[in-house]
This record gives sequence, structure tokens and C-alpha cells, in this order.
Amino acid sequence: MNRRPRHLSAEERALWDQVAGRTQPIKKPRAVPKVMQPKPKKVQAPEEARKIEPFHVGQKIDHHGTHDLLPSLSAQLAGTPVTMDRKSFGKLKRGKLKPEGRIDLHGMTLDQAHPALVSFILSSQAAGKRLVLVITGKGKDRDDGGPIPTRLGVLRHQVPQWLRLAPIASAVLQVSEAHLKHGGHGAFYVYLRRRR
Repeated sequence: MNRRPRHLSAEERALWDQVAGRTQPIKKPRAVPKVMQPKPKKVQAPEEARKIEPFHVGQKIDHHGTHDLLPSLSAQLAGTPVTMDRKSFGKLKRGKLKPEGRIDLHGMTLDQAHPALVSFILSSQAAGKRLVLVITGKGKDRDDGGPIPTRLGVLRHQVPQWLRLAPIASAVLQVSEAHLKHGGHGAFYVYLRRRR
């Protein structure tokens, strides 16, 4: 079924001519502006080339500021709730209570210090002592300036964590930084529970 193409009638042709007569031709498009060519860069001769200085990751960062994400050890201990008698705790913070025993972990490695601390705490509790002093030292600054800062005093940061772990956690009632006359930031008061 091939259809023959349809032709316009006389009326349709007149109507088309009337519409076409009212139209105006589209204006020619404006000329597209020429794209600015970038100026060629001056190629430096090898002797003019800038010398590249050696670079080490983190070399311009000062890790000794207050940008640490964790609060300081002093702030962490100050934020722990008081579980001992408040009056005794006040005396403890002022350095008025005298420690009944002490252990000096200063200079020991972590492998030497942990068993010595466990033995000391458990034997002190068995002997009926209530307040002991654990000396860690303030630690040496071993920060090598790399992108990840190194904490000052490995033992100083490790001892409070050990005191919260078994087998000595059940013997410890309160941990606090020592008063200046007993070592200040380089020592901890450990208040022990009474043995049952």
C-alpha cells in the first residue's frame, strides 16, 4: 500500500504564503570570538632552574603544642571520680598523707616494670598498707619530629593503665598524681583497698 504524496490545496497554499510573508529571516549568528592563545612559557635553562630543597614529612610541624587529641595524663586522672573518702582524698592531694611504701620504676623497661609493679601492689595490700607511692619519673623527650608525635614518659603513661587491669585492679581504690614533695608529675599515689 504505497501512498502517493499529498499536495497542498489552493487554500492551504494561500494560508502558507500568508504565514511565510509575516516571518522575518533569522539574523546571522554573531562571529565567535577568537580563543586567546596562552602565551608560551619561558623555558628556563638548567642553570636558571630552581634548586629543590630536601624535604622530610613533618619537618615544619611542632608536635609540642596543645594539638593532642587525648587530654593530658594529669587531666585524665583529675577527671576520674573519687572513690575513696573525700576528706582523706583532700589530704592526699595536698601531700598531707605519708605513703607507707614506695617502688621506684624509674629507669626500668616495660618488661621489667610491669611484674615489679604487680608484685609490689599485691604484697603491699597483703601487708595491710593503704597508701603507696609509685615513682615512674617524668620521662625523656624522645619525639623525633615525625608526623606522629611520641608521648613523653612511656612508664608514666603506662602505669595508670596497668593499675586498671587485673590482677591489681581489684586492689586499687584510687590513683592520683603525687604532690610535689613526693615527686609531682613523676610519681603516683596509689590508695589500696582493705584486704577482706
